[in-house]
Order: sequence, then structure tokens, then C-alpha cells
Amino acid sequence: MSRGLISAVHLVQHFLSESIQSGGTAVDATAGRGNDTLFLAGLVGPDGRVFSFDTQEKAIQDTRLLLEKAGLADRVTLVNAGHEDMENYVSGQVDTVIFNLGYLPGGDHSYTTRPETTERALESALHLLRPGGRVGLVIYTGHPGGAEECAAVESTAASLDGALFNVIKIAVLNRAASAPVVIVIEKAGV
Repeated sequence: MSRGLISAVHLVQHFLSESIQSGGTAVDATAGRGNDTLFLAGLVGPDGRVFSFDTQEKAIQDTRLLLEKAGLADRVTLVNAGHEDMENYVSGQVDTVIFNLGYLPGGDHSYTTRPETTERALESALHLLRPGGRVGLVIYTGHPGGAEECAAVESTAASLDGALFNVIKIAVLNRAASAPVVIVIEKAGV
């Protein structure tokens, strides 16, 4: 069953799927329960590579189990580190990077992504991105620090040179003010 326009994650995945090449490289900056990693692993194909980051060992374990069940674990490098360190693990250009910001679903809600590390991670993602590649962010704002993180991401995205990057923001207007915000950044060129 499709969730249509209301699912922020579905929207980001839709926008990112157009930028991923079979045999390419993708990054899940926030592995969480592994759903975005699984999505990316399916798109890069058997010759592609996904790097999936999370600081929480539970998230890495959950992602590993999900990938093993799907038979796609061999396409993914799981990294138990913060997304701000992605350039220490990923070399060369990437097709896409996905961020699902906030806290681990079903986990400790006091343990969240933070504006300062997310800003550094976003800068790294943009540096690694190939021309025509895309970064997608789902930003949850309903937890402590979420609105500040969203403001930091929006500020960074809004300051990007329009000749080098295309940026869109999507917000659901007929939901609570704390509904997730979607930002998609495309690097110019092909």
C-alpha cells in the first residue's frame, strides 16, 4: 500500500531513486532500522556499494539482519560511526546520500542526531556527490533539538550556490507543525 504524499521517507526515496546508477555508490547516513539501506542496496545492484552509518550498535545489528534476510548484505559496508565521519570511510564520488534525522525508531528518544554533526555530514555528502547526484533529508522536528537541526540544514541548503546545486523543500501543510520536512539537493551537471 502506497502512503503517497504523506510519507516523507517515500518522497525522498522517490527523488533519490532517479539519481542512483546500477553499479554505483550510495550512502545511508543514518542506518536506523535499515530500511533506507535496504532500499539503496536494491538500487545499486550486485556491482554497487552502499555505506551505511550509525553510532548505535543496535542500529547496525538491525540493519545487518534486515540485509541478510533480503540477501543483500554483500553490497553494504556497515559503519559504526557518526555520519560526520563519512569521508573517512567513503572515497570517490557517490550517486546519492540519504539522511533520516531524529532518533532511532523504537529507541532511546534522548539519543538524537544533532545540528553540528549533521551540518558537517551534509557538507561531506555534498563534497562526495557526483554531478547529477542527489542528497535527500527527512528531518523530524517534534523532538528536543529537532527544530534547531531543521533550521541548520535549511540554512546550509539555502546558502548553496544556485549555479552548482538545485534545492527543494517539501513540507506537509495540513499536518502538525512538527510533521517531517523533506529537503532534496541535486548537484548540477550530468
